[in-house]
Amino acid sequence: MTFQPFVPTGGLAGWRFLQNTISAQREAHGQGAVLQRDLDYFAQNIGKIDTAEQLVGDYRLLSVALTAFGLQDDINSKFLIRKVLEEGTIETDALANRLSDKRYRDLSRTFGFGDFPVPSTKISDFADRIAERYKSRSFEIDLGKTNDSMRLALNAERELVSIGNDGTSNRTKWFAIMGTAPLRKVMETALNLPTAFATLPIDKQLETFLERSEAIFGTSDVRELGEPKLLGRILDRYTALDGLSNGTTAPSSPALVLLRGF
Repeated sequence: MTFQPFVPTGGLAGWRFLQNTISAQREAHGQGAVLQRDLDYFAQNIGKIDTAEQLVGDYRLLSVALTAFGLQDDINSKFLIRKVLEEGTIETDALANRLSDKRYRDLSRTFGFGDFPVPSTKISDFADRIAERYKSRSFEIDLGKTNDSMRLALNAERELVSIGNDGTSNRTKWFAIMGTAPLRKVMETALNLPTAFATLPIDKQLETFLERSEAIFGTSDVRELGEPKLLGRILDRYTALDGLSNGTTAPSSPALVLLRGF
């Protein structure tokens, strides 16, 4: 039997429920038979993989690998994935570094096919590290089947911290946010930006993100936005405003009135 993650409602109330129950829900979800079979197969076979070509050629291994990085929708883009993995991340012109979505770079760097003489698949604890990522992402994916907004919030909770701790410039970090669709959606909603905003020139979009972040959260420094207190405000604001647009938060809700003052 597979446990289905859930929230009883959307908006800020749903987010609070998820925060209070997530440990128990993750534990129950992690015991699912299908998930365990996928991870057992990965653990038994990933150590046999020497090249990106071999990984891409094994659908079950590739599925776990891509899901662990939130790239499961790219399962059929085998040429792209192989090229990302083979070129690595050391060279500035490597494909993974040229793509705006940092998840490709993380995937390539973690597997190490293009960065090291011996790939990370040969490291003894590699399967365990990927398994933790896979379980986390799988939980979010299944939660998204009943409430996609909560999936996006959980993703942002992790990814904002990751991008904030990256050793790149703040401008580059914002471009990473803008180039990662799930994270961009959260930030656009939290900053109350209209859908048509995405049609503006890229530099104007960046300028607007910075200005709105300064006005609402008091900073546009992505590292600061990933710190617990500010991150909590971002996710509270996102879930509340998203709930309002989807009809799960009343316009007169005390929580929403408070958030409007942020």
